[in-house]
This record gives sequence, C-alpha cells and structure tokens, in this order.
Amino acid sequence: MLNISDNNKPKLQSLDKYKTIQNLNNKAQYKVLNRIIALIALIGIGALFLPWTQNISGSGAVTTLKPNQRPQSIQSVISGRIEKWYVQEGDFVNKGDTILFISEIKEDYMDPNLVENTKNQVNAKKQSLQSYGSKVTTLSNQISSIEIEKKLKLEQANNKIKQSLLKIKSDSIDLVAAKTHLKIANTQYNRSLQLNLEGLKPMTDVEEKRLKLQEVDAKIITQENKLLTSKNEYINSKVETNRINAEYAEKVAKAQSDQYTALSNQYDTQAQVSKLENQYANYSIRNGMYYIKAAQNGYINRVLQSGIGETIKEGTPIVTVMPAVYDIAVETYVSPIDLPLIRRGEKVRVWFDGWPTIVFSGWPDISYGTFGGKIVAIENFISDNGKYRVLIAPDKNEANWPQRLNIGAGAQTIALLDTVPIWFEIWRTLNGFPPNYYKNETKAKK
Repeated sequence: MLNISDNNKPKLQSLDKYKTIQNLNNKAQYKVLNRIIALIALIGIGALFLPWTQNISGSGAVTTLKPNQRPQSIQSVISGRIEKWYVQEGDFVNKGDTILFISEIKEDYMDPNLVENTKNQVNAKKQSLQSYGSKVTTLSNQISSIEIEKKLKLEQANNKIKQSLLKIKSDSIDLVAAKTHLKIANTQYNRSLQLNLEGLKPMTDVEEKRLKLQEVDAKIITQENKLLTSKNEYINSKVETNRINAEYAEKVAKAQSDQYTALSNQYDTQAQVSKLENQYANYSIRNGMYYIKAAQNGYINRVLQSGIGETIKEGTPIVTVMPAVYDIAVETYVSPIDLPLIRRGEKVRVWFDGWPTIVFSGWPDISYGTFGGKIVAIENFISDNGKYRVLIAPDKNEANWPQRLNIGAGAQTIALLDTVPIWFEIWRTLNGFPPNYYKNETKAKK
C-alpha cells in the first residue's frame, strides 16, 4: 500500500514506558554530557561572530630587488679553447678579475702577429692616401699653371692679331699712296709727252717720266702683295688663337682627368684605411677577450664548463656569479581572482622557510616570526604556473629581515584585507566570492 491516506499512518508509541529509557534519564553523567554539548554549541555559535581578517596568501622565494644583483652567468663573447682557470667554486672575485684564459680556434685569427701586421697595413695605406693627396695637389697646381700659360699665350696671340690689323691698315695706306703716286706719274708722263710733241720738252725727259710711271706701277703690285700678306697673317693669328684654346683645353682636360682619377683612388684608399682601422680595432679588442673577467664583485657559485682543452662557442655560459652586495626581496605568486585586490605600496606579512614562525592568518596580531614587506612591482602578464608574480621589498618602518637569508629560499606571504565575522568568511569561502578589499580612509581622502 502507498499509505496515502491519514488513516493508514501507524501510531508511534512513546519510549518512556520502558525501564531502560527511564534509567538513562536518571543518570547524572548523561546530564553533564548534555550540558557540555550545549556549552560547546553555544561557544561555537559565539565564535562565528568573532572578527576575522581576510587575507590573500601566496608562496614564492627570496630574490633580489634589482636585476643586476641577481645571480648571473658569465659568457664567452668569442669561441675558443679553455687553457687555464684562475678561480674555483666559492672564490670571491672583484670586478675585472680574470676567471679563465682561452685560446683561439678560428684559423682567421691564429696569426700571433695579426694585430701588428694589420697596423702595418693601416700605416701603409695611410702613406698611400697621403701620396694620392699630394698627387691631387700637384695636378691642381699643374692645372693652374696651364691656365696661366694659356692666358699668356692668348694675350700673345691677341697682340699678334692687333699687329696684323695695324699692318693691314699700314699696307692699305701705302697702297693708297702708291696709287696716288701712279696717278701723279701718269699725269707727269702725259704732260711731258704733250710738251715733247709741241717741242718744248726733249725726248729724254719723256723717257724718264715713262720709267718713273713703270716704277710706280710696279710698286702698286708690290704693295697689293704686302696687303694680302698682312691679311693672311691676320687670318693666321686668329687660327693660332683657336689652336691655343683647343691645345690648352686638351691639356686642362687631361690634367683634370688625372686629378679625378687620383681623387677616386684617394677616396678608395681612404675607405680601405677605415676598413683596416676597423679590423685593427676589432683584432685588438678580440685579443683582450681571451681573458674572461668578472663583471662585478661576487662569489663564484658554479662552474658550468670544466677541464682544459675543452672548446666553447660564443655566448656559452661558463660560470655563475652571485653579487656580493644586493638588496633582498621576495617574489610571490597570487591567483588571478586575487590580483585586482593587490596594489603597489600595500603592506604584506612575510615569513621564511627555516625560521621559527607561528602564523594565524585570521589574527595577524597574535602571529609570531613574520616580517613586514611592501609591494613594489606587480607583473601584468600571467606566469607559466597560472598565477601573477608580485615583488615585495622590506618595509623600512618595521623590523629588518634576517641577514642570513639565501637567494632562492622559500617564503610565504599574506596580504591583509578587511576584517569580517568568521561566519561571513565561511559563507564567502563556500560560495567562492573574492575577499573584501580594505580601503584606508586616509588614503582615500588624499
């Protein structure tokens, strides 16, 4: 039957009629137990209203505040063969101390006189560069001399042209005078001939005038020849001027061509000098890289490459060095849900592995062995472990951190937030809600 009806419900009988039950109620120890249970229940209920400080816990390790103070590896800039060690693990080294010596393994740099030979090449090229410079200067002087000589030659040719013009003018005047003499001689001859016909002049006088006429006529031909010769000399003078211009232009062009060639060789030699000087500087610097030195004061932690005769490549870590002076800090990791509650400058509590500590996360006032810290950096990108990295520095207003802390030692952190009742914290934890971010009123006013 389904026992749906009220009439079908069985009636429960009281147990008080049994003697055993009656004996239980009469025993005193059971009454005390009931009172203890009731008292514990009241205490538990009251404890739910006690204050509880919310916090964000994290775990991490001891590190340094500045990157240059963290353990670092010394690497070889060049490849080589290990020849000699000058340190061992645990030694203290100062900045610039030699750690080991390596020898060359590349055939391009095996010449022991490589630097000196390169320097000699640089000096030879510099002398060649000076020779080209002197040649350029000499050709410049030669071009100037050619220009001066050309100027003088042109002045000489122009003077010759002027002389030819003056000679042409003089010969023209002489030709005009000869023609005038011819006209006079012809008139005198005609007059003498007329007078001879009239019987006034003898025949000898006529013959003299005729001879004189022929002489004057011959002078005209000679003078015309002189005039043509003068004109020909004038033309030759102009041709000589053109020849001088062409000749010296060719000389200047040849000298300039030689000058440009010398300049080109000079620039090419200058580039070779710069290249050789670069090689010389590189070789000199490379010689100093055979001795691998310490970058700063510190202790040799571990030798990563060992033995004599072992070859290493460039960029290969050789030893790790821990700086002697460093500012200690703690790097811890917090969950993404707690990241919005973290702020730079907020105070946290830190305790370290190996140091006596009693921690009550909800009651920080009664904790023992914790140290004060302050958040100085928060990483904006999630780490490989799925959490965000937070860097904590010592709080200068509280007790100093232990001096014998080693880099890499474990550390635990607690960031204190709001104070709430215990029941609220239990309820928040069961529901997965984030803690309440505690805002200082003084900071908010600022």
